This record gives sequence, structure tokens and C-alpha cells, in this order.
Amino acid sequence: MNKNEKASVSMMKILAISCIFIFITGIGVMASNARLTNVKIILSNDYEMIVLTSKTKVEDILNENHITLTQEEMVTPGLEENITENKTIHIFNKAEYQGEIAERENVITKEEILSSYGTITEKLVTEQVVIPYETVTKESTGEGTTQNRVIQNGVDGLKEITYKAKYQNEVEIERIEISSKIIKEPVTKIVEVRTAQVTSRSAAERVATTNPAVTASTALAQKVQGITPTVKTFNTSAYCACIKCCGKTNGITASGAKATQWYTVAAGSGYAIGTIIYIPALKDKPNGGWFVVQDRGGAISNSKLDIYMNSHTSALQYGRKSLEAYVYEF
Repeated sequence: MNKNEKASVSMMKILAISCIFIFITGIGVMASNARLTNVKIILSNDYEMIVLTSKTKVEDILNENHITLTQEEMVTPGLEENITENKTIHIFNKAEYQGEIAERENVITKEEILSSYGTITEKLVTEQVVIPYETVTKESTGEGTTQNRVIQNGVDGLKEITYKAKYQNEVEIERIEISSKIIKEPVTKIVEVRTAQVTSRSAAERVATTNPAVTASTALAQKVQGITPTVKTFNTSAYCACIKCCGKTNGITASGAKATQWYTVAAGSGYAIGTIIYIPALKDKPNGGWFVVQDRGGAISNSKLDIYMNSHTSALQYGRKSLEAYVYEF
């Protein structure tokens, strides 16, 4: 091999080594770029930003983007932790975060109750429920004393209800009504009224000067157009058909009827089952502000009303309100 051939072979070797070096360097650059990650940072004012970083430690990422926590702020994951799979760093106001945690801890979900017990078993349960009798008045056309007279005594009825109940560790967690039948019909109490009387349970009641039922179009309003209501201010709250509110979950009221949202109210024993109540402040609700007393409650006095809601969340959101109401008694 002459000198020219040797020089040509050496040059080819140099070119081959240079190409291999460039290829390896390119792979290194690509690998470096591959380690860059998009990370979402949510600030305490809910502003969101997406940053590109090769770092994984939370504190390093924040420093890299010139973000400093104040004494009132906290971050998840923690400063010393690495970002999680969702690649999100969330900065909270400490007071608001702790308030949300406390609120979540106070809400006990059905799933949490189920998870705290053992195997679920189902049973058919049959119960007999009293149907309270209603009281109606009948005006007398003759003159008489100022006392009323009972011309028919009321008798409670009886209803048999079959439920499908769920138990965990012998504790009932759910009950669904399957069927019901009337064993004994209630007998209505009839009272003859000889002289019109105005009675009140407290000095806070007064006889209404107008009758809202005259201009209302709901079915309940039509029932009481000829009755003069009394006006009273009630301390109102709300409840639902859950264990916490009622100690049961079937939604059956003291009247024997199923409770209905924006229709059923629980009132004190001074107001008979079937009493119709109009609350002007709730006139924009689906019922137009008209309710029926269908339920009782251990903590319900004659100055309180408990309005039925379909969920515990709705009942809590209603809170407590002092509202004026028109009371129609039969």
C-alpha cells in the first residue's frame, strides 16, 4: 500500500469517528430535552400557569419561576417533595384550606358509613304506622253558647308498610318502601262551631286584614279562600329524610304521607295536621309559598316551622330564617 492509499484510509477513519461523536452528542441533547416536563402551578388567587422544567422538587421549581410563599400560604405537594403524577403544584391560603378540610370532615357520606361496617345484608321489614285523624269544623246555623261541641270523635287509622332494609353489623343503614296497605281507615273528628271565635297561641299572632289565597292560583290556596288566616312570625329551618335529621330514612311523615319538598312542613302540636300555611318570603319557590303541616318533630315548638328538603345539603343551605306566615286552620 502506497502513501496516498494510507492517507486516504486514515482520513476515512477520522470522518467515521467524527460522525459517531456527532450522533452520540445528538442523542445526549435529545435525552436532556426529553427530561423537560410541563408542570401546572395554581396560585392562591386561582391563577394558573404552565411552566417547562427539568426539575422535580417543588421548592426548586418555585424558585426557578421566582415564586415565593408568604406566611399565610402553603403548598401541596410540600416544598421538600417531588411533583406527583398529575404534575400540579397548588398553593393555598392556609385559613381557607383548613376551613375546607373542616367542612369536608363534618360531612359524613353514605359511602363513608358503608365503609365503616362489614358485609351488607338485606331483610324485608313490616311495620304498622298510625295514621293521625284529621279534625274538621262545622258551623252551626242556630244560636247557641260560645262553646264548641264535638259531634264525632276522631280515631287514628292504621297502615302496614313493608320495607327492604339494608344492615351492616346489625345496624340499619338504608330503608326503601316496597308496599303499603291500609288496615284501618282513620275517623275524622268533627267539631260543631256555634259562635265564631278568634283564638291565639301567643300575643305574637294577629288576625290577617287581607287573605292572600284570594289572588293565588295554587291548589292549596283554593282550599282556603273562604278562611280568614292568622298572621305570625315563625323561626323557620329545614330538614330532610335522613338519619341525622329524622332518625329514619323512609320520608314518611306523622300524617302517614310521604314528605314532599316545598310542600311539607313540620309544626308544633298547636297546629293540627292538615293546617295550610302561606309564607310570602318563599312565594318564588315551586309551591308559590304554600305549605301543609304534615309532620311533627321533637324540637319543633309552636313558634317554629321545619321545611322539608330532598337532601341534607339543601337543608343546611337553607339555614334559619325568621319569616312571617299566614296560617289557615280548618
